[in-house]
Amino acid sequence: MKKIIIVEFPSNLGLKEPHPGKEPGVKNLPEWLRQHNLHKALNPESVLRLEAPDYTNFRDPETQILNTDSLVAYAVKQSQLINSVLTKDQFPFILGGDCSILLGSAIALRQKGNYGLFYLDGHTDFMDISLSETGGVGGMAASIVTGNGHKKLTDILDLCPYIKEENLWCAGNREYDDEYEDEIRKSKATYLSLKELRERGITECVQLFLAAIENLDGFWLHIDVDVLNDLIMPCVDSRTPDGLTYDEFNELTFILFKSNKLAGLEITILDPDLDLTGKYTATFVENITAVFNKARQL
Repeated sequence: MKKIIIVEFPSNLGLKEPHPGKEPGVKNLPEWLRQHNLHKALNPESVLRLEAPDYTNFRDPETQILNTDSLVAYAVKQSQLINSVLTKDQFPFILGGDCSILLGSAIALRQKGNYGLFYLDGHTDFMDISLSETGGVGGMAASIVTGNGHKKLTDILDLCPYIKEENLWCAGNREYDDEYEDEIRKSKATYLSLKELRERGITECVQLFLAAIENLDGFWLHIDVDVLNDLIMPCVDSRTPDGLTYDEFNELTFILFKSNKLAGLEITILDPDLDLTGKYTATFVENITAVFNKARQL
């Protein structure tokens, strides 16, 4: 069994300000999860941390994206750290941060081989910059890592694409808007909206994914907590009605967690500033650690 290494990437570089002069609070997520016993429950071999560059609300004039240069510099350092973990045949359990931390993960995977990506999120994050009102990479992360967008972000270290588009499975979106969804529909990625995920059956969908990536070097799991139902996970930056129940979330993640093709995972978007009592965080930690530990014991 691979040793677990918790890796902390406390970055908010991919999000807009919630209001003028206020930084997004997701940069405090790793410490917040520690306070709610995630680290204790996972009992990792070690905990590694890479501080993010300072946040600004500055849009790069060349890309029209927030914090472009900082994101690129951070992604390179992230990839080096993840690469060292993977080289030792350890399991990186990554705590963000916003969804832009995927860039570092994807670069590391590209350096290791040919990997799939299961993108579990309440949004597709497959948006073109032309549709973005904020310029935040958080809403474009899945698109960028599969080679869509400005070269400054899609071709870091001359590795474009980090994940082949056909090896991306995007599951859980409930932002039902044709213009928004058409971006991923016209791609080579597999798109499973929340509606389709339920209609086809969660277990069947996940098994189809595992069959599809069987001949790859492995796969990565991205978990944006806003994939969960808004009633049980309201402490996110972009709230949307509906979402997975914990029963559905646990069914889905359990199958992925027990796969020997899973190279690592990352958790993003839970904002401690929006869960002052820790009520929602505590429940999330209880669920994900119980399912993860159970899957690893098989």
